[in-house]
Amino acid sequence: MKLSKYLLAASAAAVMMVAGPAFAQNWVLSVNTALTTDDPMYKGLEKLKEAVESKSNGEVGIRLFSGSQLGKDEDVLEQARAGANVAVLVDGGRLAEFAPELGILGAPYLVDDFDQMRKVVTSDLFESWVEKLRKASGHQILAFNWYQGHRHLLTNKAVKAPADLAGIRMRTPGAPVWMETIRAMGATPTPMGWTEVYSALQQGVIDAAEAQMPAVYGSRLYEVVDHITKTGHFFLITGLVTSANWFDTLPEKYQKLVREEALAAGDFGSQLTIDSLAVYEKKMKDSGVTITELDKTPFKEATKAVYEKLGLKDLRAQVDAVLAR
Repeated sequence: MKLSKYLLAASAAAVMMVAGPAFAQNWVLSVNTALTTDDPMYKGLEKLKEAVESKSNGEVGIRLFSGSQLGKDEDVLEQARAGANVAVLVDGGRLAEFAPELGILGAPYLVDDFDQMRKVVTSDLFESWVEKLRKASGHQILAFNWYQGHRHLLTNKAVKAPADLAGIRMRTPGAPVWMETIRAMGATPTPMGWTEVYSALQQGVIDAAEAQMPAVYGSRLYEVVDHITKTGHFFLITGLVTSANWFDTLPEKYQKLVREEALAAGDFGSQLTIDSLAVYEKKMKDSGVTITELDKTPFKEATKAVYEKLGLKDLRAQVDAVLAR
């Protein structure tokens, strides 16, 4: 345990050392993502960097790291807890360990579209969750409107119903809401880092995965699966999360600037995602993978139990109230 803490502190210190000398700015934030540089989310991060550095007159700097260069999402979250000047694009499920309310954002079939989700993550209800996370873990959410696409099934056999997933080892992030959803859909959830998925599918370590179209294309997973089934079981909304300690070192005007620009950049990247989905789908079809639309009803029915099992029914009702439905 002591060694683990030492390594974490050393990692956080290394990030600060790498980030510091490269900029003349007074404040520097290193932003990590597992995604590739051609992903719409990365384009959003580039927009954030441009806006923050320009509008702060060069006093606040942003450094971008693709392909998990600073470590897995969970590792970067721990660096942020230790006070490092890092941020990561991460889903609510991985934050639910600290603020359980955020787990609802990764629950199956929660919303229909981006407009609905954006209304949720800019609501007073959501801001109360932001404060709970801050107090519980020392993380600061900058914005949570970074839409990466609906997640679908990636398999080597056709899937028409949950029963077809029996015995299938499927990669998914390790958050409880994701794991329980995949289990409810009929597969065996198998957590692992995103950068390991290609080789794991190629070598048969796992049988399947689930992901959003831009990430599937960016990581070339269509090369190692035969079928993409459009279940849309998760609406993948992510947030830019940093260290509350680092955030508090910013003057109030720059705290406001960073959060406002994170929201604007999230909208920008999300629109790019929406615009890109059909393009990615066509490219993957042209490469030979079979992409199938299907009736989602059996999957929606199968995953209703997730809300009950994880105690999310009351939170679902609160979200429905925000959406006036």
